[in-house]
Amino acid sequence: MKAPRRSAGLLLFHHTGDGLEVLLGHMGGPFWERRDAGAWTVPKGEYEPDEPAWDAARREFREELGLEPPDGEAVPLGEVRQANAKIVTAWAIEADLDPATVVPGTFEMEWPRGSGRVQQFPELIRVEWFGLDRARSLIVKAQAEFLDRLEERVG
Repeated sequence: MKAPRRSAGLLLFHHTGDGLEVLLGHMGGPFWERRDAGAWTVPKGEYEPDEPAWDAARREFREELGLEPPDGEAVPLGEVRQANAKIVTAWAIEADLDPATVVPGTFEMEWPRGSGRVQQFPELIRVEWFGLDRARSLIVKAQAEFLDRLEERVG
């Protein structure tokens, strides 16, 4: 039996006058471009079994956002299993980040499927800060657990 794919990521958060906010990314590529609910994610990416999840989370932050991951205390948020069976591990870090400074990485895929044409797409088409209630309505369903855990730990 094949081992499940694994991803790791960093969830940035900060406190505002309106409460806790988190930074989410809207996934890029043709499957997600017209969706909103369920199309937002913790900035994350896949890693191989020999790479520590923490190192992968920091590397993927760099690749997905084009910025160095912030320093600060990492709050472990554990793992969730998504509907596609991928296991995602995340940490939260309190930091401010201006979404306008993000320079998303890209990926290639055949599109349209079966056409033989390989196109390049941004990993994330945009990033935004959201309050927890709004974030829960937008994030990939399984990742909402990360928001609950964050609220319990730093609320």
